[in-house]
Parts: sequence; C-alpha cells; structure tokens
Amino acid sequence: MEAKLKKPLRTVLLLQDLEYGGTQRYATHLVKHLDKELFDLEVWVLRRGEDMLPLAEIPRAKVKYFCQDSWVTPMALGKLFVAIYKTPPDIIYTLTAVPNIWGRLFSYLLGVSVIVSSWRGRKEQQFESLLWCMSNRIICNSEAIRQFLLEKHSVDPYRSAVVPNGVDTDFFTPDGSQKDSVPTVLYLGRMARIKDPMNALAAFHLLSHRMPEARMIMMGNGRLRASLQDYARVNGLTDRVDIRAGSTDVRPVLRKAWLIVVPSVSEGLPNVILEAMACGAPVVATAVGGNPEAVREGVTGLLVPAKDPLAMADAMYTILSDGAMREFMGTSARRIALQDYSIETITSLTQKVLLEAAYDAVIRKNRAELLSH
Repeated sequence: MEAKLKKPLRTVLLLQDLEYGGTQRYATHLVKHLDKELFDLEVWVLRRGEDMLPLAEIPRAKVKYFCQDSWVTPMALGKLFVAIYKTPPDIIYTLTAVPNIWGRLFSYLLGVSVIVSSWRGRKEQQFESLLWCMSNRIICNSEAIRQFLLEKHSVDPYRSAVVPNGVDTDFFTPDGSQKDSVPTVLYLGRMARIKDPMNALAAFHLLSHRMPEARMIMMGNGRLRASLQDYARVNGLTDRVDIRAGSTDVRPVLRKAWLIVVPSVSEGLPNVILEAMACGAPVVATAVGGNPEAVREGVTGLLVPAKDPLAMADAMYTILSDGAMREFMGTSARRIALQDYSIETITSLTQKVLLEAAYDAVIRKNRAELLSH
C-alpha cells in the first residue's frame, strides 16, 4: 500500500474541541508523528476550545474551526457538511462523540471512501448500534473497550482495532530531584463526574487522618472545581489540598508527586496513567475500562473499586508508607511505558489501521468497477 501511493492521502482528524484531554493529546501526537509522505493532515474542530491548539499546529497540520461557540451549533454542523461535500478527504478519522455521530453520518452520505471512528470510553453516547456499519474501522484505546463494543453493539470484529493511548517517553521522564519532601498525591484530569475527582478528594480526607503530613494536588478544568474547593474548605483541608487549573505542561506536578490517583467511574485508557508511568510514578486507579491493562496490580500500582474512597485511601497509604514499594513500582512503570506505550508504537499502530482501511476501500472500488462491466 505504501509503495503504491502517488501522493499523500488527504486525512482529516475531526474533533469536538481542542481542550485539555486524552483524546486531544492523542490527536496532537498523530499530527506530529504520522508519516507526512503518506498522510496530508488537517485538523477540523467543531467548537471553541484552544488549550491544545499550539500542539496541534506543530509542525504542519492545517487547523480549521467551524464555530467559536462553547457548544456545537447547528451552523457548525452545516459548515462541516459543506466542507465534506466541497472537498471530501481521502480519510476522515472522527474522535470524540459528536464527531463520531455527525462526521461519520455526513461522510457516509457524501461518499467519503475511508471513515475511521473511535471509541475511548464505555459512556460514549454515539448511537453505535446504528452507525458502526458506516465505519471502515473503529479504533478502541483498550481491549476492554473493544470487547464492550463487540458485545453491546454487535460490531463486526474485523472492523475493530485496538490502539492504546501513547506517551512521549522523551518528554515525560523521571526526575527524582523534583520529588516533594512530604507524601504527595496528585489528581490530574478533567473535573467532571465521569472522572470522579470527588472520590479522590474523599479518599485523601480519610488518608489525612492516618498520615497528617500528606498533601494533595488537584489539577484540571471543569464544572466540579468549585464543589471540590467547597469540600476542602468544609472539611478543613485547604492547607493540605492545592486545587489548580489545568496546564499544557504537567511534568512538574507529575515529578513532584509520590503517586497518581485515577478515580474514574468509566474509562478507556487515560493518558494520565501513561504519563505518570513514564515519569516513574506509581498509580492508584479504579479497576474500570482499560485501567487494569496499564496499571498492573502490585507492579505499576494498585487497583481499587470505583466509588470506594476507603479502598482508595488504603491503597494510597500502602504505597506512600513503603519506600521500597514506591521505588519498585516507579521503575517498573517507566520500563513498561517505554516497551508498550511509546509514541512510536501507537503512531505505527494507528498508521497501520488507516492504511489497511484505505487499502480495503481500493479493493472494494476495483471490485465494484469490475462487476459493473
């Protein structure tokens, strides 16, 4: 397939926004690392959200916004339809729920040859039972999500593929000199109900009774931020919990933390786990979605049930109170991040799926032309 390409395939990555998030970071990795001899990349964005824009524009992708509202307006969808109609891409790769619905539907109706969609969490509301047949391939970011799709939505297994999230292991590196002098727990992610940061804060509240010297950093943006601040104030934690806005460079807090906590009620495979592993930090995570595929029990961290702050507090205490365990888990986490989740690995896997889908489309077209004669 690669040898027969006369010119790069015009490929559109369609996202809802470029706010901080694992999907957005994955897209920026593709922009930077997909082979430019094979793919002429464009990033189409349905609504306002520019946190990750500097990364998306580096080094070569064309970025197009369809509206600057805080939600995806009917006008934005209309502009998307027109854009696909006027200049249909060779490949469209839809990322996040709204693009997976409308981008996939419009592309199918307008005859785009290759439609690749994504599933990155069990809670996606994108009418998959009705729309999966429009996708040449569906990329899942964990085997757990792929199995969910096959069982819940009866997706054709041939059309599904697993490409885990990746991490830039040259960018995210350990630095023991930055480690805090006191036990420090980090929550890093969206402050949204599906991520359940309140569970992490409640667990830290329990932990603080057993380990008064412990501190917590919560970094991220979202609607629950005010509620978290209220909880910290009511429970006398304001001098122990630092609640901050998100940042494009999270390495300083990752290197500062003694462990990372991931309290989600539903997940695909969150980037924060991989970034923590690359920085040599143990992880306490809920045993949901693809979390257990990266957080290997007793090796890179500990797993706990969702919505169980006591179990989470116990796991935090176990790691924070045992220096030898932390060192072993941190070293193991870094090694596994390098082996299984490097940017080179996930880019190669994504590239393979896109090219296979394009190759299949060529075969189908040639077969149809032969039959018509």
